[in-house]
This record gives sequence, structure tokens and C-alpha cells, in this order.
Amino acid sequence: MIAGQGTIGMELLRQSRAPIDAVFVPVGGGGLIAGIAAYIKRLRPEVRIIGVEPEEADAMARSLCKKERIVLPQVGIFADGVAVKQVGEETFRLCQQYVDEVIRVDNDAICAAIKDVFEDTRSILEPAGALGVAGAKVWAAREKARNRNLVAIASGANMNFDRLRFVAERAELGEKREAVLAVTIPEKPGSFKSFCTLIGGRVITEFNYRFSDPAEAHVFVGLQVHNRAEVDKLLVSLEKHQLPVLDLSDNEMAKLHIRHLVGGRAQAENEVLYRFEFPERPGALMKFLNSMSHAWNISLFHYRNHGADYGRVLVGIQVPANQKTAFQKFLDGLGYRYWNESRNPAYRLFLK
Repeated sequence: MIAGQGTIGMELLRQSRAPIDAVFVPVGGGGLIAGIAAYIKRLRPEVRIIGVEPEEADAMARSLCKKERIVLPQVGIFADGVAVKQVGEETFRLCQQYVDEVIRVDNDAICAAIKDVFEDTRSILEPAGALGVAGAKVWAAREKARNRNLVAIASGANMNFDRLRFVAERAELGEKREAVLAVTIPEKPGSFKSFCTLIGGRVITEFNYRFSDPAEAHVFVGLQVHNRAEVDKLLVSLEKHQLPVLDLSDNEMAKLHIRHLVGGRAQAENEVLYRFEFPERPGALMKFLNSMSHAWNISLFHYRNHGADYGRVLVGIQVPANQKTAFQKFLDGLGYRYWNESRNPAYRLFLK
């Protein structure tokens, strides 16, 4: 099996037109990287052979570090194609001899790699199959690599359809192109709009808020960003405007669970609940907020960017009885489709 998988190394050397600097290989039991490394190192010892493992299934990395095969007590199965508790005896021997290093990557980085390959080739890799690409990205960033000839082995496309939702959601985080923030704003009319103004023209991927305290509001927001420096700049801007902010971009519990649990019941006086649909384009949300009267306080707000042509927002608004006519005029002049959900039984059961 090791020899058979090693023929991939033979193909690489025969087909590459330029010298190869490094080859990134997914690692499970170690057969694939052992075969490739043994062949390439025999003919091109200068080529770096780098294994890539998930952080939650890193038996080879730990074994090489301890110079003996170890047994993991448990492994994560997101990248199920490489989810092994112990590497093979012969593969470990060969890896000790021929592998230069093993890089660990988290699930977000794997999801980002799946997205990269899809955007380039319209092929969908399984998580284990995308490890090589994820590792190459980590290594290139760490080494500040430029003009290098890197090869990543894409080792499988056995993707479950129901896993795609998770991959799409986490890919932006893996690329460091989404920031997840918890921001505290004053609970008063106009503060929500002021907060959105500070966000600027950035694409909002998610917005969760529910009235809970008459003095301050806690907003859970996801934003598309270009890099970490942009996030740091935004954090400084929010703090400068007396809006306390907590960066949750690396908080696993927040990303997995809290973002779906923000809310709960609230005794928001004169609250009405409306669902809106508007064209998904820059500025649509601000147009909505600019049209609202400052006399109306937003008591609930939920929005997720699903990549569709239309954005969908659920909004709770406190509208006093003497403002009903003005509020209806606002709805009619907004130009967006809307539905009154104030009598929806789900609202009464879980939110009111």
C-alpha cells in the first residue's frame, strides 16, 4: 500500500515543469505521506515533505515529537478520512526518516481550503482531502513565501451534503475574513443606527439582538473583513465612541452555539414584530434604519447573510399606540416587502 501510494510522488516529479519547493500531504495512518516521501526524497532530497493533520487528530505530529508511536485517547471526526488514534508502525518509521515536519490546522482552516478549491476548480473536497491546501496556506503565511512552487495533495471528495452548511459558515472565519463581535450599546432610540454607521460599508454576515435591559443592549454581529488589521482598527473605533466591544472571532463556543441562542423572552412595551425582505446589496440595511423615526426603539433584530439575492430581517420595534399611523406610513414608504408577525405563535412562545 505504501509503495502504491508512493507512485503519486513519481507522478509529481515526472509532470512538474519547475523544481518543487515543498509537498503538503494529508496524514491519517501515514501511508500516503510515507510512500510519497520515500520516493521524492530518494530522487530530490531538497524537496520538503510536509504532513498536515487536524488539530483534533494529530497522532503523527505527536508521535514524531515523542519519537515513538502514541495512542490518542479520542479523535475528532470532522476530517473523518484521517481520524486515526495511532499511526502505522512502518509508516511511522518512514516518516521519521523522510518527513520534514507536520503542520496542524483547525476545522476553520480546513473549511477555508474547501472553499478555495471550489472557487478555483468548482470541485468540492471532503475535509480530509483539503488538508494539504490548508497546510500549504499556513506554511506560506508563516514563511512569508513568495515565488515558491508548492504542491498540495487533494486526497478525496467524499463530501456529505449536510456538511456543506457548516463548511460555508466556517470558511469565512478560517480565512480570517469574518469578525465575530459582541458590542454593548445604549438602549435608546438611535443608538442602533449610530452603531451601524460606525460599521461603515462592511458586509454584515449576521446580526443578533434582543431587548433585555432598559439601560444597555448587547449586540452579536458578524462582519466581513479583509484582514486582522481591519478588525483591530474597528475595535479601536468602537471603543473610542464609548461602545464596549469583545472580539469573539476565536471563541469556539460563541461561533458554534451562542450565535444561534442570542435572544429569549422580553417584556418590551408596545412591541410589534415584522419580517422584512429587501435586495441584498450594500446600503440596504442603512436605508431601512435611516427611514425609521427616532421615536421607535428596536427591541429585537435578527439577520443572517445566506448568499441569496434577498436579505431577510426579523425586527421587533416598540411603537406607542399614538404612533401607529406614522409607523404604517413608514412601512408603506419603505419599498421593501414586509409581513406582520406579531401574532405568530412562535413569537409568543419563545420571544415575548
